[in-house]
Amino acid sequence: MKMSKKTKVVLYVILTLIAVYFLFPFVYMFFSTFKSETEAVAYPPSFLPDIWNWQNYVDAWNAQPFGTFLKNSVIVTVGSALGSMVSAALVAYGFARFQFRGKNILFMLLLSTMMIPWDVTMIPQYMEFNMFGWLNTLKPLIVPSWFGSAYYIFLMRQFLMGVPKDFEEAARIDGANAFQIFYKIYVPIMRPSLILVGVLNMLAAWNDYLGPLIFLQERSKYTLALGLASFKGVYSQEIVPMLCITVIMIVPPILIFLFAQKYIIEGTGGAIK
Repeated sequence: MKMSKKTKVVLYVILTLIAVYFLFPFVYMFFSTFKSETEAVAYPPSFLPDIWNWQNYVDAWNAQPFGTFLKNSVIVTVGSALGSMVSAALVAYGFARFQFRGKNILFMLLLSTMMIPWDVTMIPQYMEFNMFGWLNTLKPLIVPSWFGSAYYIFLMRQFLMGVPKDFEEAARIDGANAFQIFYKIYVPIMRPSLILVGVLNMLAAWNDYLGPLIFLQERSKYTLALGLASFKGVYSQEIVPMLCITVIMIVPPILIFLFAQKYIIEGTGGAIK
């Protein structure tokens, strides 16, 4: 059913007002990063700063080794995202395209692990990583992603189930083996789904606080999320430096989402063109 022009205008106005309502706290926080400390805590508050102080970002960044924290976060985020994409693609391909005894039972067992909260496995994982000598390293934050995630595997398996088998049969006739079919046929088809898995994992790894808090002790190993939390303790009475680092931390996820939103929509479609 087509909407009239007047209905569309009203709908757009309502959606714009809702968007402004939810975005206002973030916009206010961004403008507050340029204020002086006195102006930031003044009441009644002002929306725009009287003087735009860009030095606030430099002072906040140099107050602690946030360059090291950023490097650690990038290593963890990229390593974890790559591991999730590779492991999820391989396992999902096996469940979607191979027939073997007990496949459905194994898949149900895999899905059942989604009901186990991370709090239950936290202590066993800590003991295991301690036995491996991985505590106070970035390995506990990266390596588990290379062994697959039930949710990502399920997501990619459902995507592959919507792909016709004609591609696979044609490749087998041409003499391609299973790995060649996966790498040359299905990986390009799975690109939207792979990007979706990568973006979801990057957002989770970038914002992860509890994992680094448990497995990391030295400040040189801190991620940006953990560094921001410790920064709040040091600057508990100063609002502006915390707001500056918070803005810096939320910018990368927003940019990633903006650039990947097309593939996110395609990745959840479960079909190909």
